[in-house]
Amino acid sequence: MTSRGLLSAGSGRGVLELARELSADPRIDVLSITDNPGGHAMVAPDTIGTEAVARGQEVIIHLACKDSNRNALESRGWQLASVGFHNVLALSGDYPVTGHEGLAEPVFDIDSVGLLALYAAMNDGLPDERRPGERMAATDFFLGCVVTNHKKHEREVLPQYFKLRKKARAGARFVIKQIGYNVQKDDELLRWIRREGLELYALANVYHLSRSAARAFNRGRIPGVVVTDALLELVERYAAGADKGRSFFLDLAAKHVAVARGLGYQGVYLGGHMVAERFGEILDRAASFAPEDWRSFAREIHFPVPDEFSLFVPDDETGLSSDEVDPAYLESKRRRRTDLRVPLAYRFSRRMHEAVFDPEAPLFPAGRALYGAVDAGPRALKRTLHLVEQAAKVPLFHCKDCGDCSLPDIAYVCPESICAKNQRNGPCGGTRDGLCEVYDSECIWSQAYERLKAYGEEEGMLDGPVVVKDGALEGTSAWANAFLGRDHNARGRRK
Repeated sequence: MTSRGLLSAGSGRGVLELARELSADPRIDVLSITDNPGGHAMVAPDTIGTEAVARGQEVIIHLACKDSNRNALESRGWQLASVGFHNVLALSGDYPVTGHEGLAEPVFDIDSVGLLALYAAMNDGLPDERRPGERMAATDFFLGCVVTNHKKHEREVLPQYFKLRKKARAGARFVIKQIGYNVQKDDELLRWIRREGLELYALANVYHLSRSAARAFNRGRIPGVVVTDALLELVERYAAGADKGRSFFLDLAAKHVAVARGLGYQGVYLGGHMVAERFGEILDRAASFAPEDWRSFAREIHFPVPDEFSLFVPDDETGLSSDEVDPAYLESKRRRRTDLRVPLAYRFSRRMHEAVFDPEAPLFPAGRALYGAVDAGPRALKRTLHLVEQAAKVPLFHCKDCGDCSLPDIAYVCPESICAKNQRNGPCGGTRDGLCEVYDSECIWSQAYERLKAYGEEEGMLDGPVVVKDGALEGTSAWANAFLGRDHNARGRRK
């Protein structure tokens, strides 16, 4: 739910009226308001939600990192908490696609995991910089996140699961699944959450399709959302009928709601461009089904990505998942078999890290002593060593000289130069067949997964502390900052 332009004009009035009508429906527990979806400029979600909160309606505010740095996001947090918003869905956000007088410059100062950690810290009460030793008043955010497992490759799906685990540890208490039309993967997600023991409320994502939406999703216009060719063919056939597919789209959404309930999701995130009455029709139709009808519907809503990876063995009889981990995956894991080539430069970098840069490395004390002396010495010597560092890192990693290096965190793939969103805590959800939604190159986290799998280390690739880059280190020596305890790794060890 969102709008572009003044709320007092055009579509804005319609969105406000829709919010009022949905708030009056006792079956609707919460309204969810998006934040510049698809990379377009829209009305801020709290502007639309203020009236609903004043009426006592629960509202989920989507908050994306693409347009604001950490200070602005903290400020937004204080503003939201002060006027009564408590439910926040933390997102990295869609890459901007347009803007006034040209393309908007994305921010991505922190990512969704960093935002969760920030708001969790606000819930604990941030240190009051004006009063040393005291803390500010605590917020009471109920924090959420998003995950998608409708992906083709193992190297896409498993990092999504690992990132969800990191989000839960960072403070997420509910998760909304991304749009997809393969309920076997809906089931797999719940089984994985239970297997990991994550304390998360899970909401299924049910989207009321239309012909135009299905076409856009099929073409990848909305990153991370999947409509396969097989489903699109069905949509086109029904949309060519006398009712233009109205009954089919209604039935598909209602059946999806029923399946989500049957699987054990704690709620349904019901979306789509429709009037309030249509939401009611979907819920009425879903309520009209017999208690066990969802099992047959599960076999109908089965439109997997071709050659789609599943962590658990699919149950062909039910159309759902099982609890058995796929033996082929386990065998590939045992053999450390990868789909992508592991570069020689990475193998060399691992050796160097183990020998020099790891705090437990035998040469780390020597490096700390060297850079400690250099730090206290002439500026020209600092510049010389910095140039030596760049001479090594730029050709190998396309280093952007951020000074707070995440190369060891991401199997020596640079997030500054290769990731459009500078994702330092796991992949965003926008990949398609392993490729970045922006650069059309292999996702850095897919590359990292494959490299680490070759050493049997992929399971723990996101188990470390939340990574937040320190902008004050920009243009300084990352080697010096690592040895002298100034980078994010040193901050993480001190916590």
